[in-house]
Amino acid sequence: MPTYIAMLRGINIGASKRVEMARLRNLFESLGFRQVRTYIQSGNVVFEGRGAASSLAAKIDKAMRAEFGFGALVIARTGEEMSRALENNPFVNESRSEPAKVHVCFLSEAPAAEAMKKLEALATKAERVKCAGSEVYVYHVDGLGKAKVLTHGVLEKVLAVKATMRNWNTVSKLYEMTGS
Repeated sequence: MPTYIAMLRGINIGASKRVEMARLRNLFESLGFRQVRTYIQSGNVVFEGRGAASSLAAKIDKAMRAEFGFGALVIARTGEEMSRALENNPFVNESRSEPAKVHVCFLSEAPAAEAMKKLEALATKAERVKCAGSEVYVYHVDGLGKAKVLTHGVLEKVLAVKATMRNWNTVSKLYEMTGS
């Protein structure tokens, strides 16, 4: 059975949309997924299942609404797709020396080529960006907290797609959890 990674955006940030990881694992198991594991409290779930990643993401969002009373943007990737995301990293040296400053923005779909060019034109010395298919790699030289241009909101607006962002440490750990 294939392994997937589901990344839920916006849960357990502040006082709203609180989800205990045990309840989240139970929800995934109730959907028929196997070997369900969570990583940290920010909505990262590795599991085995069947189907297209986009269909599984929609199924998870629907179940979240029923169980918790709110939805979450769910972006799912297969273990193979996560492997490619790791391989496509244009900031290899930076991710080795400063992994918390390199982020992968997982997109709900590949954006238009013109939108990717527009986003890449916004890059600065302190905020570098590279688009690759349905992932965007961002290196925040001074850290994400000091980002002025390439923030999550700007990425979604310019690319006109939904997204969720994870730092390099998290991306690497999620892939490791797939056992691939």
